[in-house]
Amino acid sequence: MKRIFVTGIGTEIGKTFCSAIVVEALEADYWKPVQAGELDDLDSLWVRDFISNDQSKFHSESYLLSEPMSPHAAARIDGIEITLDKFKVPKTDNTLIIEGAGGLMVPLNDRGDTILDLIPLVSDEVILISQNYLGSINHTLLSVEMLKQRNIPIKGIIFNGDANQETEDIILSMTGLKCLGKIPMVDSELKEFIKEQAQKMRPSLTDG
Repeated sequence: MKRIFVTGIGTEIGKTFCSAIVVEALEADYWKPVQAGELDDLDSLWVRDFISNDQSKFHSESYLLSEPMSPHAAARIDGIEITLDKFKVPKTDNTLIIEGAGGLMVPLNDRGDTILDLIPLVSDEVILISQNYLGSINHTLLSVEMLKQRNIPIKGIIFNGDANQETEDIILSMTGLKCLGKIPMVDSELKEFIKEQAQKMRPSLTDG
């Protein structure tokens, strides 16, 4: 079983969307350890509804928090504390895609534990989602540097959204990482689009 953690250079850059494509490409299982807000429309249900294969299984969240904010603050509102020892990786023989909450330094509790601390406890390697906007080079390079400082293996980068060749080239050159895929803006029915992008990305995800 491979356990792949999908994280991003920030929030609202398409981690769930890209996770769905990776799940579809690998016919993998999906797990989101922390869901903050949107409890009537869980990310796990969204991914389930927009993939086409019948092999993927969807595992229950470790923490369901009522407010759409940083997990440490949302947990305080709900009267609970997130602790790293409560995260139990679902049992499966399949590849497991694990989607994070926000970026790497998002706090999980008031003791200073972050998503970056959680990653090596539950996964084997990381896929980093980047998006082209002013400042994204800096955010991407900082994220890669943090992962490398912790000796967390990085499978590669997915660029989501409008392309910027100059930005993508310098990020790949400076990090030495593999581009796993470039996801354009959606130009067809969403479920079919995810299936098409999964087929394109599958070779890069399964190579090595």
